[in-house]
Amino acid sequence: MLEDCPTWAVVGLSGKTSRTAYAIAGLLQQRGKRIVPVHPEAPVVHGEQGYPTLADIPFPVDVVDVFRRSSAAGEFADQAVAVGARAVWFQLGVIDEAAFARTTKSGVPMVMDTCPAIEWRRRD
Repeated sequence: MLEDCPTWAVVGLSGKTSRTAYAIAGLLQQRGKRIVPVHPEAPVVHGEQGYPTLADIPFPVDVVDVFRRSSAAGEFADQAVAVGARAVWFQLGVIDEAAFARTTKSGVPMVMDTCPAIEWRRRD
């Protein structure tokens, strides 16, 4: 995912600079990824137009990166599969074993409870 997936939809990304999603989206951009904010208010974040839902994004996304509570995250994994995303990433602390089983059973790779910043640090 970190190497082969250029477009990342970031669920929960808003313009609030104090949020972890904001910092990680910036890191994704620094690493050459196109970010797509997914938030009900559809804000422009880091210069990229947001969309209220994954289904509203008018182009394919590679990874759906979820910054939501574990209790709400599973629906976004299901939506990611429905829109044809190539992979799903649940951020640090976001765990839903049932969503993981559904997503991977559908043939979509998924990681949980980690962050791209951590994984890149391990590789560099």
